[in-house]
Amino acid sequence: MSSKPNPVPVSSSTKPSTSYGESSIRVLKGLEPVKQRPGMYTRTDNPLHIIQEVIDNAADEALAGFGKRIAVTLHTDGSISVEDDGRGIPFGLHPEEQVPVVEIVFTRLHAGGKFDKGSGGAYSFSGGLHGVGVSVTNALSTRLQVTVYREKQVAQLAFSGGDVIELLTVRPLASGERKNGTTARAWPDPKYFESAELPRSELMHTLRSKAVLMPGVTMTLTTEKTGETLTWLYKGGLRDYLTQALHTDPIIPLFEGEQFATGGETENFAEGEGAAWCVAFTEEGASMRESYVNLIPTVAGGTHEAGLKDGLFNAIKGFIEMHSLMPKGVKLMPDDVFSRASFVLSAKVLDPQFQGQTKERLNSRDALRLVTTYVKPSLELWLNQHVDYGKKLAELVIKQAQARQKAGQKVEKKKGSGVAVLPGKLTDCESRDLSLNEVFLVEGDSAGGSAKMGRNKETQAILPLRGKVLNAWEVERDRLFANNEIHDISVAIGVDPHGPNDSPDLSGLRYGKVCILSDADVDGSHIQVLLLTLFFKHFPKLIETGHIYIARPPLFRVDAPARGKKPAAKLYALDEGELTATLDKLRKEGCREGTWSISRFKGLGEMNAEQLWDTTLNPDTRRLLPVAYGVPGFDLTTVSFNKLMGKGEAASRRELMELHGDEVDIDI
Repeated sequence: MSSKPNPVPVSSSTKPSTSYGESSIRVLKGLEPVKQRPGMYTRTDNPLHIIQEVIDNAADEALAGFGKRIAVTLHTDGSISVEDDGRGIPFGLHPEEQVPVVEIVFTRLHAGGKFDKGSGGAYSFSGGLHGVGVSVTNALSTRLQVTVYREKQVAQLAFSGGDVIELLTVRPLASGERKNGTTARAWPDPKYFESAELPRSELMHTLRSKAVLMPGVTMTLTTEKTGETLTWLYKGGLRDYLTQALHTDPIIPLFEGEQFATGGETENFAEGEGAAWCVAFTEEGASMRESYVNLIPTVAGGTHEAGLKDGLFNAIKGFIEMHSLMPKGVKLMPDDVFSRASFVLSAKVLDPQFQGQTKERLNSRDALRLVTTYVKPSLELWLNQHVDYGKKLAELVIKQAQARQKAGQKVEKKKGSGVAVLPGKLTDCESRDLSLNEVFLVEGDSAGGSAKMGRNKETQAILPLRGKVLNAWEVERDRLFANNEIHDISVAIGVDPHGPNDSPDLSGLRYGKVCILSDADVDGSHIQVLLLTLFFKHFPKLIETGHIYIARPPLFRVDAPARGKKPAAKLYALDEGELTATLDKLRKEGCREGTWSISRFKGLGEMNAEQLWDTTLNPDTRRLLPVAYGVPGFDLTTVSFNKLMGKGEAASRRELMELHGDEVDIDI
């Protein structure tokens, strides 16, 4: 056996040349974060989104009732200008900052008139509260010049890369000049984008949809190179737009409507909140679906679309049950209704919360209830006034349900008849569609009881786990089933334990999503780690194929009083950080300190079924974290799991705690 070599002394030349100290920490100021990481704030495939931010500002003016015209011009030098006839951005000094307001709007990430939601605010409804819109346009442009017409004066200033290069100048309005409005002309900086070309068809679609959603407002697109000007002015709104977009004739007349809250005491929504919609049902062909929130296109959908889906489904299901149209053995699912629906949906939400800065998906939980509340009774009334059309629609959705169930039965036959007996404590779901089914591995019987009552029994199964699961890191595969909990998990899921290089039979998999649901505390985190250890070591293909998820229940509930236009509400926060953000938001909305009450959930068992559904089980409002492997080629087995879960690794764990113990917030 060879002896260990002597350690080689480290010479000064081999030492790292960089030091890590107080001066190593860099604070990004102003618009630097945008320029450093543009992908966090906008889409970087082309400059369309930064131009949309300017268009959205002009549209917000029209939405607020000011302005009837928005003109976009593609100039020959590659710049794009957006002109509106709204009120014009104020250019006087800000009372606190003592800087011209128009300069603040274009240079500060979190500034704008849309944060003032109180009575008399400049914008009651606008496209979100991220406050990063045109400041991002400015940061990513080689030049941006702004001209404001307001109060018989004309103000001008210019920026480059987000910095002021031409200070604000103000002159009197000349005769013949327009009286009010804003013109912003931007030269997008090509170094931030994969392509400097603006996708013309997408820009046209944006302008056309704005015209649809704002009947009476004229949108124009002028191309200087060709001299061509396109104009959009819709007076028929959503109906005209959807009719033109459909590829096939609908089986029944279009279902359209709109309803907005009046602010009465009987309503739970702020005055002006609501939705307008137009829905067409077709037997074949691709569906056309577009949704908007305060005129912002939400291409990835969100909670307002979920509300439309919920409202349509419940109204049609109620009609079918009332007229006894459902054949025996057929169960209707929301997708049976929604898969054949084309729609245009325009929601108005007082304080929309979006996923990410590009605002492609609405996350506001209240929006689901808002849209459902107005769509469901409206469709119920329409169906009962047009029974023949209702029966024709019922026939279509029942046919969809039968086709889905038939496809599911084919899959079942392939599995064979030798099925293991399912665990007695498993509360199974009714559906057999792998794409819809999900099982929740729930910590404790009390939480399991709430989950059973709060779940959607059609697609959600519950498997309560008693106590903490065995640490399976160093357990041989042959000995796994000696543990009842692991045995039950394997049988319920329908997949046998296997290794990373095995090719297990996944045809017996019974659920598309296997969700770990534990308390939002230290014990809950421990149970998560034990279950993740089990799946990583003995069911790695389930992680690899994207079937394992972690449910994230909230730790806090905030009971907020009525404030301004917003009624009293129950708000949930995932952790301390979200709680702080929620309280800051309440203060901005005018809530006095201490008028709210904060409850901390010690465990899932403290939540009633309705709360558990709203926060953790409802697919439209929950937070579900997919479990996936990290960096390719990184040996997680030896680096992390072995150190954390190995029985002989106490020294390594002690070293880890000594090194990083002061970075941990202890939750006892």
